[in-house]
Amino acid sequence: MRFKLLRRRLTISAPRMKVRSAMPWPLRWASAAIVLGFCGAISLWAFELGKDLAGVDHGDREELSRLREDVVKLREERDRIQSILNTSGSAMTVERAAQERMVSQIRILETENRALREDLGFFEKLMPASGTEAVAIRGLQAEVLSGTQLKWQVLVIQAVKNAPEFRGKLEVSFSGTLEGKPWTMQLPGGPQPLQFRQYRRVEGMVDLPPDAVVKNVSARIVEGAVSRAVQNVSL
Repeated sequence: MRFKLLRRRLTISAPRMKVRSAMPWPLRWASAAIVLGFCGAISLWAFELGKDLAGVDHGDREELSRLREDVVKLREERDRIQSILNTSGSAMTVERAAQERMVSQIRILETENRALREDLGFFEKLMPASGTEAVAIRGLQAEVLSGTQLKWQVLVIQAVKNAPEFRGKLEVSFSGTLEGKPWTMQLPGGPQPLQFRQYRRVEGMVDLPPDAVVKNVSARIVEGAVSRAVQNVSL
């Protein structure tokens, strides 16, 4: 057996050999890619040609163009409406500010009107009245501001020309009911010293008991031991 193998190798009866040129693998991959790309381009060209022949792509392009125009119009309409809304908001803000200023001015005018009325009433009370009394109480006002506070005001005058200076005291008392029973209270701190020549306005605040109901307020001017003027007001 060994002899036969040795004879094949040394004689012409040895196996045939073929020599082929081998292409490097990068070139083979590149060639395959070129072929695949060419085939893909041909397929895409055939697909586009089929769409053009069938008229499918032409309608889609028109629809896309129309949709784009609609989008542009909608955006313009949106911008226009937003501008109108911004303008309306600014106008409403200006109008609201103007209304607030008008309300503030109206309140100021009402306060001034009230003050003018009070001053008018004050000077009307200063006008001499019929009678011979030298010292008189022309205005006694009282108002319950809350359940436990009362504001009072008294205007006293001497209704004569070149009146001498008056020196005396002002007594203010309050009467009503407390827990359903009769109740009276004098001005806290006692009578107030009173000194004036022509007129004087005296006012103050008093704290009331929680369950007190004031029905009458009385003011009296006392000179020494003599009562010169008295006035009552009912609430």
